[in-house]
Amino acid sequence: QVRLVESGGGSVQAGGSLRLSCAASGRTGTNYAMGWFRQAPGKEREFVASITWSGRSFDYADFAEGRFTISLDSAKNTVYLQLTTLKPEDTAIYYCVTEQLPFSPVRRDGQSKFWGQGTQVTVSS
Repeated sequence: QVRLVESGGGSVQAGGSLRLSCAASGRTGTNYAMGWFRQAPGKEREFVASITWSGRSFDYADFAEGRFTISLDSAKNTVYLQLTTLKPEDTAIYYCVTEQLPFSPVRRDGQSKFWGQGTQVTVSS
């Protein structure tokens, strides 16, 4: 069974930065896309960013473009999300996702097969 473990969340002031990490285990090979979603209190879960299995193509939500950067270390089966210029509205639980099939891209509709437990990001004004 694939397991995703996120880390790196915390509390920062507006304008600050955080780096989230997500390590995948329980499968062989590294040809898997990974991504991030988030869910704020009282709101629906939303797509943040994804990266293809090769680490060469990216997809960002509009609110993440220019402020967040996703990267992949295939050797470590770890995906990162660098958060910069954080705003109070970025406060949410951030979830790591990955797909069941190799080479399959992460979908924006939240139907990814595997999810992490989430890491809390809190941004104060």
